[in-house]
Amino acid sequence: MSISLGRYLFERIHQQPVGVGSVFGVPGDFNLTLLDKIDEVDGLSWKGNANELNAAYAADGYSRVKSGFTDGPGGFAALVTTFGVGELSALNGIAGAYAEHVGLLHIVGVPSISAQQKQLLLHHTLGNGDFTVFQKMSAQITQTSGFVKDGETGPDVIDRCIREAFINQRPTYLAFPANLVDEQVPLERLKQPLDLKVPPNDKESEEEVLERVLELISKAKDPIILIDACCARHDATKEAKELIDRTEFKYAITPMAKGARDISEDHPRFTGVYVGTLSYPDVKEAVESSDLVISLGAMLSDFNTGSFSYSYQTKNVIEFHSDYTKIRQAQYPGIRMKNVLRSLLDDPKFEDSFKHYQPSAVVKNPYKAEEPKNEIITQQWLWSKLSSWLREGDVIVTETGTSSFGIIQTKYPKNAIGISQVLWGSIGYSVGAAFGGVVAAEELDPNRRVILFVGDGSLQLTIQEISSMVRNKNNIYVFVLNNDGYTIERLIHGETAEYNDIQSWKHGQILDTFGAKEGEFESLKVSTPKELNNLFSDKQFAKNDKTRLIEIMLEKMDAPDNLVKQAQLSAKANSG
Repeated sequence: MSISLGRYLFERIHQQPVGVGSVFGVPGDFNLTLLDKIDEVDGLSWKGNANELNAAYAADGYSRVKSGFTDGPGGFAALVTTFGVGELSALNGIAGAYAEHVGLLHIVGVPSISAQQKQLLLHHTLGNGDFTVFQKMSAQITQTSGFVKDGETGPDVIDRCIREAFINQRPTYLAFPANLVDEQVPLERLKQPLDLKVPPNDKESEEEVLERVLELISKAKDPIILIDACCARHDATKEAKELIDRTEFKYAITPMAKGARDISEDHPRFTGVYVGTLSYPDVKEAVESSDLVISLGAMLSDFNTGSFSYSYQTKNVIEFHSDYTKIRQAQYPGIRMKNVLRSLLDDPKFEDSFKHYQPSAVVKNPYKAEEPKNEIITQQWLWSKLSSWLREGDVIVTETGTSSFGIIQTKYPKNAIGISQVLWGSIGYSVGAAFGGVVAAEELDPNRRVILFVGDGSLQLTIQEISSMVRNKNNIYVFVLNNDGYTIERLIHGETAEYNDIQSWKHGQILDTFGAKEGEFESLKVSTPKELNNLFSDKQFAKNDKTRLIEIMLEKMDAPDNLVKQAQLSAKANSG
C-alpha cells in the first residue's frame, strides 16, 4: 500500500511524539495542492493566518505552549508558505525562533521540478532563473534545510528535517515542489516512528565533567542554581527540579525562563528573578554572593542580563548548555545538558557531594508594589496586582517593551507558561504568538486561559491576527496597554520625537470590526485602579468563555522601574 508524499509529510508531523494538531500559514498557488493533504490526516487542521509573518509568530507560540504543557523532548510546530513572496515574509519570525531555540518546520511550496530545470521566468522569482536563492537565504537562520526531489528520497528528506528541528529545537526548512505532492511512497514507512532521542554524550568527556562538577559541589557552602530559557527549550526542567528538590540549593530564574515547565515560583527554595543590576537588591545579593553558580541553559542577552550586568563574586561557575558544558574556563563540546544532568543525578557519589550543605535563607517575597495614591494606574502597581488574578495553568504572553519588563515582578502560579521574545525582541511578535498559543492550549485543555499583554504601538504591527482569533472563536484575553505610542523607545531616545508617535485607535471597536458575533466577545476599558480591582475580582470575567479585549489606560511615560533602568543602560550602550 502507498500514500501520497504530501500526505506522508503531514502524517509524520502529526504522529507522536511530534504531535502537531494544527498547521499555520498562508495559501499560495505553489502550495495549494499540498494544503489539500492536511484534511486527509485525522486530527490535523489548517489554521490560516492573515500574513506569513504572523504565521511564523503563531508557529513559534504554538511550539512553546506544546513544549510547556506536554511531557516529552520539546515543542514542535509547522507552517506552510509559498515560494519567494510568502517565505520571505515569514523570515523575521523564523529568525526569532532560531535565536530563541524554538522547534518548528517551515514548509515552502515551490515550482515544479521541470519548471526549475527549464529556468522558466515564473512569477515570485527574481527573474534570473535561480530557484535556490530563497533557500540559501533561509540557510543562515535554520538548523538544516531539505529539498524534496523525488518520491524515492522524499521521505528521508522530510524525516531528517523534522528530526533536526525537534532534537535541536530550531527551525528547519523544507522545499516541496508542487508536482511531487501526489507522488506515491510506501505506507509502511509510517509504522516506524522517528527516532527523536538526543544523541548520547561522549562517555569519557562526560565522566570528566561529572568528576569536576561533584568536586565543586562538595566544596561549596552557599551554591545557587540559575535557570534560563534553554533549560526549558531542551527538556531539562525535570532534571532541574530534581536537582533542586534533592539538594535543597536555592534557585533563581532569568526573565527568559519565567514560566518554564516544572519550575515553580511557589517552591520553598525559589529566590526570585535575576536580571543582573536590574534585580531586586535581595535577589541580586542572593545570586552574586554564592560561592558556586550552577547555570542551566543560559542565554546571556542584554535584556535577559540587565545589559550584561551579571556580577558573580566567584569563578566557580558551571554552565550546562544544550550542546556543550563549561566548567570555569574549560569547555566540553557535545556534552548536552539533559544527558549530563541525568548522569549527575544517577551518579552514586551525588548524594555524598552535598551532605555537608546547610540550606541558606531565600528571598521570601520580592514582588511588592503599593496601591496608587491617585486615580491613575501605574505599571509598577499593575504587574504586581496581576499576580492575584492569575491562576494555575495560565499561558501569559507578553510583548517586547513595558509588558516583557513589567511581568518580571508578577508572581506566576503553578504550571503557568510564560511566552516572551526577550532575545529577538520583534515588535508585534506577541499577537501572532498568542494566536498560536491559544490554538495549542485549546488542543490540550480548553479550560486553560491564554492572556496577552501588548502595547498600543506594538499592536498596530500585527493586529490582523486578532481577526484569526475571532474567526477561530478562540477564548483569549487581549490586554492592550494604551500609553499613546512607543514608550520603550521614548525611554531610550526621543521622548518627544515624532517617530515615537502613533495614530490613536478606537480599541473598543476592534473585535466588532473583525466580525466577532454578539455574545462571543467582550470589549472593556479600564482607567483607574478601582476599575481594575473590580475587574480582577469579577468571577464572570475570570471565566474563559469568550474573546475579550481590555484596554488599560496609562500615562505616556509611565513604565516599570526595571525598564526605565534598562532603557538608560541601552541608551548608554548605543552611544558608546
